[in-house]
Amino acid sequence: MAGTTAEAITAVWRVESARLVGALTRMTRDLDLAEDLAQDALVSALERWPSDGIPDNPAAWLMTTAKRRAVDSFRRADTLRRKTEEIGHRLTEEDGVPDLTDQVDFIEDDVLRLIFLSCHPKLTPESRAALTLRLVGGLTTAEIARGFLSTEVAMGQRISRAKKTLGEAGADFELPVGEERAARLDDVMAVVYLIFNEGYTATAGDDWMRPELTTEAIRLARMLAELMPDEPEVHGLQALLELQASRGAARVDAAGRPVLLDVQDRNLWDELLIRRGLAALARAEALAGTGKPIGRYYLQAAIASRHARAATPEETDWPAIASLYDVLAQAAPGPVVEVNRAVAHGRASGPDAGLAVLDALPDGALAGSHLLPSVRGDLLARAGRHAEAAASFREAASLTRNESEQALLLGRADECAQLS
Repeated sequence: MAGTTAEAITAVWRVESARLVGALTRMTRDLDLAEDLAQDALVSALERWPSDGIPDNPAAWLMTTAKRRAVDSFRRADTLRRKTEEIGHRLTEEDGVPDLTDQVDFIEDDVLRLIFLSCHPKLTPESRAALTLRLVGGLTTAEIARGFLSTEVAMGQRISRAKKTLGEAGADFELPVGEERAARLDDVMAVVYLIFNEGYTATAGDDWMRPELTTEAIRLARMLAELMPDEPEVHGLQALLELQASRGAARVDAAGRPVLLDVQDRNLWDELLIRRGLAALARAEALAGTGKPIGRYYLQAAIASRHARAATPEETDWPAIASLYDVLAQAAPGPVVEVNRAVAHGRASGPDAGLAVLDALPDGALAGSHLLPSVRGDLLARAGRHAEAAASFREAASLTRNESEQALLLGRADECAQLS
């Protein structure tokens, strides 16, 4: 029973922590205090629920406990008596679990404020990701550290510095408006995408994927889509992550080794994730039809949908994918897009077409990254230039820090060497 209760508390916390911290931040205007109060409520649940039983409304129980702690905290601090009077009249102190109807008009806005606060422009992308996972995802510092191959101490310091930076910057808990909101939304989506990509193909370590990060990124994307239902790019992001994640079970073999797209068992693709992804893409398309702008996430999701709809590799509509990459290159230009565009044109029009796209990249593009030589190796292999392909694969293997990916690239290099 204790184990079941602990699992229930963990599940409730993962879902409700963002709402709890967001509401407490709005009421106290103090992010550190809000997080401390929320953690205190969690500790109380861990102490009481195993013996008292799980409440009918666990989220309300946590909110009530945290609000009572907030009242007590303000009452104990003489210098904050004014705040006690200010918030005390709107915090109920009844013995039972309150209705919380006074929170209904605020609760989703609170989560949205928390997401935007976590992605403040004063923070680095890495700090935004860590703080988002902590405050919005409800992950522990240890979980975040494992996900990003860091120590718990180092990750705790990063999160503390991020919160200190927000305090020094005078970061406002209110939602940004106008151009600032549009810019910050891009940052929010970029952080969610960064978290997903780190889970989808880990930058370092033994494992090809880190499923806990992809799962959390999808949950954040779904939450963002619920909170901002009129933004097509938000639905595009959700669609992209759902469709990409649908291949998860097919991307590794029984030994955990990477399996490339062309040879994956598509029967292992998750049909539910595909349906959810296609539905989100349809919502983005419908909103785009009303004149709202679309961008890179929608376009990447549209590309992913062409793979999802192909029952076999041979049925993949590579010409359509290449055309979409051409549009993406105009909407979000950059070397990574060009490398992926080279793959698409290499499949649609032959390897020489793909190599031409790579040759047009400026000198030094993606220096230090394994992406460019690995794609060049694949295109050279398809062109029958096996010795050159082997050299490119070995170069790529020397640049990646992921051991599974390194083994895959060295294996391809050996195959090409045998054919040369």
